[in-house]
Amino acid sequence: MEQDQGGSRQPAGTFSFVSTATGTPVRTGTPNTDRNPFGDERIESLSAQQAGGANPFASPSISRPASSFDSASAIGRGQRYFHSRRVKKGEVEKPWMAKADPKEKWVTILPVLGIVLGLAISGFLIWDGIHSVVRHKYCIVLEDNFDNFNTDVWTKEVQVGGFGNGEFEQTTNTDENVYVQNGHLFIKPTLQDASLINKDSTIDLLKDGTCTSTKWHDCVAVTNTTAGNATIVPPTRSGRIHTKKGASIKYGRVEVTAKLPQGDWLWPAIWMLPVEETYGPWPLSGEIDIMESRGNNRTYAQGGNNIISSALHWGPDVANDAWWRTNVKREALHTNYAAGFNTFGIEWSQKYLFTYVNSRLLQVLYTNFNEPLWKRGAFPAANSNGTRLQDVWSQTGRDNTPFDQEFYLILNVAVGGTNGWFQDSKSGKPWLDSSVNAKKDFWNAQDTWLPTWKSPALEVSKVSMWRQCDGNEDL
Repeated sequence: MEQDQGGSRQPAGTFSFVSTATGTPVRTGTPNTDRNPFGDERIESLSAQQAGGANPFASPSISRPASSFDSASAIGRGQRYFHSRRVKKGEVEKPWMAKADPKEKWVTILPVLGIVLGLAISGFLIWDGIHSVVRHKYCIVLEDNFDNFNTDVWTKEVQVGGFGNGEFEQTTNTDENVYVQNGHLFIKPTLQDASLINKDSTIDLLKDGTCTSTKWHDCVAVTNTTAGNATIVPPTRSGRIHTKKGASIKYGRVEVTAKLPQGDWLWPAIWMLPVEETYGPWPLSGEIDIMESRGNNRTYAQGGNNIISSALHWGPDVANDAWWRTNVKREALHTNYAAGFNTFGIEWSQKYLFTYVNSRLLQVLYTNFNEPLWKRGAFPAANSNGTRLQDVWSQTGRDNTPFDQEFYLILNVAVGGTNGWFQDSKSGKPWLDSSVNAKKDFWNAQDTWLPTWKSPALEVSKVSMWRQCDGNEDL
């Protein structure tokens, strides 16, 4: 069917766009086949528009002369149908408005309780640890800053016997080997007089009355150049001093501030021995090594002056010394103990004994006396000769025996030795411990070790000793 509009005729179902500026038709077509005059898309079918409604975002710049053209105009612009993302009223979940499950509160409460409980336990453990630390009262026994060499306290030992270790030094009472200078004590090893080694000679300390031992072999040494006999006097001289007559303690503290020596085959030591051999000869009555080291540098296989060790010596006889059960080493970090001064200390009581470096927190050896040492040693019933070993410590009823008596302090620098402190065939060691020529072999190799003695002295700036004076030291 056709309709007449203003003198022009067009088929029913068609539409036309009229320019608002000129009033002339722009294009005539059917809605199902014509293209959008404002784009290249196909115009949606009128049936689709009717189903979905007009585009609410139609451009306001397009003039619509008649209201009946609204639907066709929307279709003609080719705008796609806008799908709202809004959720319809009544479909939004509001969990915060829902009634809370009573069990959910424990999700918060339990972690909070755990944190509070953990803090409480930690606080208690810290409090208990602080209050359980034994705080002894200490009374000063010795404080020596070495304004001079105090002979009322210190004794210079004079011997040639090697002190049971086969050491290669003669200890002297001269200022050559032990002296005080600029407020520091020096214990310095030196070479022996070559004339005493290159020809037959004798060092007799009994004859001149200077020997500090009563044993002949500690006081007399001989060089014998007879063919086939390589006996020589000690090839070096050094010093060894102690406080036996001037200062000793039974429980307490000791601190020695010192710089260790540099030089191959030197053996510095800070240690303690009992004033009386209450339980018998060494090691029955014990020995406390606060510090031992070697003068070799860090390349030495066993560790040189970059390592110190602490040990307790205790046992029924020499063959059953249990020192290896109470022996610990500590290495200096990024330096060595000859590079500067360090404080080597010990704290000793009825219940424990520990050694340290610089601070009581930097412990080296720690030993608890919480069981009898005889039991801890697990010694055999008899020695290698078949002699039954007797537990002479049990008579005291104390777990720390033999470390329950007066001990005095010793400072020394040994040279070499044949007891294994310097292991055979390690880092060019020029002698064998088992050889009768050990001392002579060492002397003949001085071109290799003497140049390394750059700073051979043990240099000590201060020594302090305190006695535990709680009033229950005899318990």
